[in-house]
Amino acid sequence: MKLQRKNRRALAFGALAVSGALALTACGSDDTSDGGGSSASSTANASSIKCDDAKGQLLADGSSAQKNAIDAWVKQFTQACGVQINYKGGGSGAGVTAFTNGQVAFAGSDSALKPEDVTASKKVCSGGQGIDLPMVGGPIALGINISGVDKLTLDAPTIAKIFNAKITSWNDPAIKALNPGVNLPNLKIQAFHRSDDSGTTDNFTKYLIATAKSDWPYDGGKTWQAKGGQSAAQSSGVAQQVKQTNGAIGYFELSYAKDGITAVSIDTGASAPVEPTVDNATKAIADAKVVGTGSDLSLQLNYATKADGAYPMVLVTYEIVCDKGNKSDTLAATKAFLRYTASEDGQKILADNDYAPIPEDIIAKVRTTIEGLSRPHRPVHRRQEPYDMCGSADRRTRWTPHR
Repeated sequence: MKLQRKNRRALAFGALAVSGALALTACGSDDTSDGGGSSASSTANASSIKCDDAKGQLLADGSSAQKNAIDAWVKQFTQACGVQINYKGGGSGAGVTAFTNGQVAFAGSDSALKPEDVTASKKVCSGGQGIDLPMVGGPIALGINISGVDKLTLDAPTIAKIFNAKITSWNDPAIKALNPGVNLPNLKIQAFHRSDDSGTTDNFTKYLIATAKSDWPYDGGKTWQAKGGQSAAQSSGVAQQVKQTNGAIGYFELSYAKDGITAVSIDTGASAPVEPTVDNATKAIADAKVVGTGSDLSLQLNYATKADGAYPMVLVTYEIVCDKGNKSDTLAATKAFLRYTASEDGQKILADNDYAPIPEDIIAKVRTTIEGLSRPHRPVHRRQEPYDMCGSADRRTRWTPHR
């Protein structure tokens, strides 16, 4: 019996010693990071990819407009870090839904989270909420396929009437007035829009609301509201329909306006019509304002700009993540990937793929926010006793074993 008491006292003393060592280690530290976050050698704007503790696989979904950019990033990141990233590109609506249902590590959206989305995200972001990180910019191109026409200019009222089925032929007087000297055929207009909920649709209709409200009597949003026209899923689907249909017009990210598709210039009221180029889109995005609060960096774009050389029909795609409460098994890989996409090297890839880099003053805030992403906080259980391992006279706290 005495031997058993001695053994119990020895075990208790040993547990106390271990607890004391842990307490001393914890003194002066309140680190709740993922353990694979930033360090002195892992700066936010590093010129090379920093893998840190990234491992495993990441599932993501969302904006199809940024899919070509994501694919280019994933190729480089996977080669460097070995992390497999499956980005579905099923559209902004699908991405936000997947994120608020806790099905993906991050989502892409061409529109910032709505208040109801933020509320829903709190269920999957333990102790935090979903935030918007602007990562990809670019012009929304109006692509046409009209036999014999390789250059075209439109203005906002004319675009609104075309997609609202008020202008139905390519030789309409309104179109001819904007294109003197261009031989426009007596050909039916085949207007294509997105069938799925889309941030590209949201930004396209925001442009029409801001610049041609009397000709576009709709509230806007990710769901197409106008009657008439034809539909296709995702940006790639709309582009494919335009490519194979004579007389077609559709809207999609600039990187899809190729291989038989001609991009339309826009008459904004500036000194000359503006082409949808990366540089012209960047000029418009630079006029944006950060309107998000806290860690959220959602932007307000100026769709009605008349500045020379500024292409007004732009979008910014956001990567949506939890500011706090990210899943521990995917956080390191998510941070490493987003750190790379926001880096100087990552942003340079955008221009090579017909996207517009995010202006420096905005992307710098994105880099800082990424470093602060964290997993759920796990509170440490302490017992109050008249002893202080850390030497503080104000709070006498001591780690003790459970008996």
